[in-house]
Amino acid sequence: MAAASYAFLFTACDSRQEQAREDSLEQKADTLEREAKDVRQQGETDADAAERAAAQTRKDAKHLSDVEKKDADARADAAKDNADAIRKEAERKADALEDEADRKREAK
Repeated sequence: MAAASYAFLFTACDSRQEQAREDSLEQKADTLEREAKDVRQQGETDADAAERAAAQTRKDAKHLSDVEKKDADARADAAKDNADAIRKEAERKADALEDEADRKREAK
């Protein structure tokens, strides 16, 4: 009878410890997913700002000479390319964070 009681208590402790470990992994995974969301939002905000800057550069160039317009267009194109790169990098980082969150959950 005593042996059965000890066995039950031992497995109950393991169960609580295992549950605590799983809860910790789940919290870490949730945190990583929130970080991924934040990275995506910040990337979008930064990319939008770069696109607005490109549009403003083109708008400001309307009254410039042809040479200055070409230079402004080149700068606007570079800003647009930068916006695209910002989005791609944010997606890459966010995807990596989500992959890590998935690995945490799978470790449960």
